[in-house]
Amino acid sequence: QVELVESGGGLVQAGGSLKLACSASQGVSSLSTMGWYREAPGRQRELVATVTGHTTKNYSDSVKGRFTISRTTNWRTIFLQMNSLKPEDTGVYYCNYRRNTHESWGQGTQVTVSL
Repeated sequence: QVELVESGGGLVQAGGSLKLACSASQGVSSLSTMGWYREAPGRQRELVATVTGHTTKNYSDSVKGRFTISRTTNWRTIFLQMNSLKPEDTGVYYCNYRRNTHESWGQGTQVTVSL
């Protein structure tokens, strides 16, 4: 079981930046996919960004051009650099790991963007 630990959430004003980090508890395959999802009050959890290996990246349309996902060379840690934050980016951000049939979720980190 891969355990995930997130950090970096907080409160920021609109237009500001935050950087989230997520680390896996053990070595993971370079073919695995790690990513970020978010859940806002009253809304379903939605994809924010994912990375497979180091270079295959996928972003939701709502964050393209503002958020950047990256991964360390040992594939165990991912980052989400969030710039030009908007109030609608507010939510709990969850880290996700997937490899074949195995999937893990982190505990979530709160991101709040104020006007």
